[in-house]
Amino acid sequence: MSLTIGVDVGGTKIAAGVVDEKGVIGARARRDTPSQDPDAIVESIIAVTRELAEGQQIDAVGVGSAGFVDSARSTVMFAPNLAWRDVPVRQRVADATGLPTVVENDANSAAWGEFRFGAAEDVDDMILLTIGTGVGGGVVLGGEVYRGAHGVAAEMGHIRMVPDGHLCGCGLRGCLEAYASGTALVREARTAASLPSAERLLSLAGGDSERITGPMVTAAAADGDELATVLMTQLARWLGEAMGSFTALFDPAVFVLGGGVSAAGDLLLGPAEETLRKQITGRGHRPEPEIRLATLGNDAGISGAADLARK
Repeated sequence: MSLTIGVDVGGTKIAAGVVDEKGVIGARARRDTPSQDPDAIVESIIAVTRELAEGQQIDAVGVGSAGFVDSARSTVMFAPNLAWRDVPVRQRVADATGLPTVVENDANSAAWGEFRFGAAEDVDDMILLTIGTGVGGGVVLGGEVYRGAHGVAAEMGHIRMVPDGHLCGCGLRGCLEAYASGTALVREARTAASLPSAERLLSLAGGDSERITGPMVTAAAADGDELATVLMTQLARWLGEAMGSFTALFDPAVFVLGGGVSAAGDLLLGPAEETLRKQITGRGHRPEPEIRLATLGNDAGISGAADLARK
């Protein structure tokens, strides 16, 4: 059976595993991501790869990295959270380990993982949206990852929703990420903390509005708190609006929602789906996409990167 290594490189951790052809992860390894040290991050990737490859017959390595990856799947062109600029990750890992290596965007890797082994394994066309600190995305069309002409397609969090709207972490204004992310949820909750209806959220935060977190809002909404439910509904509706646009562009069979905010479950799915349905042109005369929750969690990036190394 073919074994490959998948490495998921994030801003805080590097997680890796040995993955078989069915997406089952065996041995695992993990490192903290060296803060803002580009060379040290590459060395950590090499270290986890060597650790997992020892005593195993490994066919290839797939590295899923945050940031822009070139169309040759070799160089991370721009990854601000990793302080990477034009880093030849594939060459460095391959030279150090002697293993064929490919590099993928981390959201593409996660989308491929859910497509091959998770929530969307029964369709050929799907979109993954990860709703966490930001909004990430990956697109699979006709059973292939859609990367665009330069390898940087599917930056779903940075479509413009509101001209001159809220400032996004990317430096532009009005992006989806500024309205439908965990960061946006926290911003809106803290802004609303002076309202009488914020009593429950303030209680969870020990009376300090600056300590309100996304999971607190999600928990309060799950308990039926009115303000938290309103905030979650607002986020979900922004997401539904965006999915309407993505449907017009890509006609996916399935949207898969992952990331920390997706833990809200039906509190997110219900309003998002209702809003999406209203955006579909020709509704009632065409098939409509399903919305599903991701099933692989943090393993999607590992299994997806490992499987893409076989392609």
